[in-house]
Amino acid sequence: MRSSAGVVLFLAPWLLAGVARGGEADAAKRAAGTHSAAKATKPGRDSEPFLPRLSLAKAAEYLDAGAHAHEKNCFACHATFAYLAARPAISPTSATHRAARQALEAFAAELAVAKLSAKETPPLRASQAVMAAAVLAGHDAATGKTLHPLTRNALERMWDLQREDGSWNWVKTNEPPSESDDHFGVTTAAIGVGIAADGYADTPRARKGLERVRRYLREHPPATMHQRGMLLLAAGCVEGLLTDAERKQTVAELFALQRPDGGWAMGGLGDWKRVDGTAADRTRSDGYGTGFAVYVLRRGGRIAAQDPRIEQGVGWLQTHQRSSGCWFTRSPHKSDERSTYVGTSYAILALDACGRTK
Repeated sequence: MRSSAGVVLFLAPWLLAGVARGGEADAAKRAAGTHSAAKATKPGRDSEPFLPRLSLAKAAEYLDAGAHAHEKNCFACHATFAYLAARPAISPTSATHRAARQALEAFAAELAVAKLSAKETPPLRASQAVMAAAVLAGHDAATGKTLHPLTRNALERMWDLQREDGSWNWVKTNEPPSESDDHFGVTTAAIGVGIAADGYADTPRARKGLERVRRYLREHPPATMHQRGMLLLAAGCVEGLLTDAERKQTVAELFALQRPDGGWAMGGLGDWKRVDGTAADRTRSDGYGTGFAVYVLRRGGRIAAQDPRIEQGVGWLQTHQRSSGCWFTRSPHKSDERSTYVGTSYAILALDACGRTK
């Protein structure tokens, strides 16, 4: 098992985990009029002006404000799960952060005693189990804690629901990149186990489950750049998922998608169409595409932070933060607000992976 130091689980935007509980312009010029425009512009919109300089404090405010967005009766990747992945990179001490962790722990405790099985558990419930376990494991690692007993129980429950082929019965609503196939669930589970503290990946249960994961990923090669990126990230903390040649190939393919302005476009990570029938934007750099690419290249691809291409990506992030603290991302499906929230979380993870959040 590889060292998981510095690797934090992260999740794609739209997977809903329902709970049964009821070339860059001058920064100063682009920032002109920020304060007056911000009052009239809703956060997370493309019309929102840019900040004159990077502000981690504004990013923290934005993440805190959206931690439970759209979550009347659920946890979601575009809110609490994304929040718990990124917020510790800035500081882990806010009341919102503590409340989000406690809520997820309570949910994991419910799942641990629910009557579930690999053959009969519906997709939503199986997806909940994987995500809750992986996010808790990632959060333990990010905050420097040992493996919490609830996290260990959540990981054990996750294995209960693994199918013989190594996958989970994943929720599929044709909402990429997280709700369209089983591949996302398998790589998410692998990352969560790989970064779990206290040597959990070397326990007999985890070893058996990871062998199934390896077999599944060999028999189901990634079909999109986003899947290849997730696999690269997983291979950064679990041995035997990629050969060295495959890792280098994925790194080269991801760098090939870098835009002239130094960023990446989320739309370029897959062959996706929005619900209105229009193609996802593959030409314009955004927060999700750039944050995902830089983070994956650093943590999974082992590319140095001083690499000029990584520095260009960081430069894009430092100059494209909006006045509310977010990084805008046009959704490949429907909700720009949700993709922007997850894109902001990826931006923070990328900056942290490059030593820019301290």
